[in-house]
Amino acid sequence: LMRVILVTGGSGLLGMGIRTLVEAQPSQSDKWVFLSSKDGDLRDKEATQKIFATHQPTHVIHLAAMVGGLFRNMKYKVEFFRENVAINDNVMECCRVFGVQKLISCLSTCVFPDRVTYPIDETMLHNGAPHHSNEGYAYAKRMVDVMNRCYAEEYGCKFTSVIPTNLYGDHDNFNLEDSHVIPGLIHKCYLAKKNNTPFVVSGTGKPLRQFVHSSDMARLFVWALDNYDEPSPIIFACDENDEVSIGDVVRSIVAAMEFTGEVKFDTTKADGQFKKTSSNAKMRQFLPDFKFTPLDEGIRTTVRWFLENYETARK
Repeated sequence: LMRVILVTGGSGLLGMGIRTLVEAQPSQSDKWVFLSSKDGDLRDKEATQKIFATHQPTHVIHLAAMVGGLFRNMKYKVEFFRENVAINDNVMECCRVFGVQKLISCLSTCVFPDRVTYPIDETMLHNGAPHHSNEGYAYAKRMVDVMNRCYAEEYGCKFTSVIPTNLYGDHDNFNLEDSHVIPGLIHKCYLAKKNNTPFVVSGTGKPLRQFVHSSDMARLFVWALDNYDEPSPIIFACDENDEVSIGDVVRSIVAAMEFTGEVKFDTTKADGQFKKTSSNAKMRQFLPDFKFTPLDEGIRTTVRWFLENYETARK
């Protein structure tokens, strides 16, 4: 039987990672539909219903969200809450009404409690308030987990969620003001090389993070679509001993960019949390042998993609 798999947020970093993966290994029994915001506004109930009526999906990977960096999250808490709640409510209710066999939604490690013991695991999601800077976004996202359980209990829906750690890769947002760590640093290093200026990194470079290349995360999401059925979330992260410092990332980018200028760490700028280690123990129970792309290799291909697509990349 033909599966129709609808991916919301299909033009983003992870959506494009999944698209690249499934186009490289096409299956006769799967039809993939990748949506972007121009296909319809998921905040709007009628628009969402129209999308579902048009495509009649059997499976949904829900990646679409209103997202932004720290500054926007702090300034627009009401909008971050309301718009994400509306998107998630419309997608979930349409999945129920249209008889979708399985829905996988995407959460984020930043929605976990602010005061937490490390490593973070799936059971801790609701054990305290999120950081006040992004509480609008965080509470909207936490409700996805609550509603996955409620839909399962009341309607027998197979809804679940995945919590990825820090993603990077091709098709990322390389904006200097509002991007994540790796794409922001790649763009900065590019400009430093082009303008013969020092490559200035905010902070000490000491904080540790678990970075996962979008191609790896795409493989994990497709695995979850086929194999992971419980409503409770699953964290997808590299192993704890594969945590790298921001300084390691900087050295890797400098090598990939062949930057020979000066690298400066601006220690007047805040570092943010020193570590936010997530446990992948649950994932490893299912996938003991899963291999992640090494950082140097992932950064090399991402830098190459950025240079080749500089004109059209989001920045």
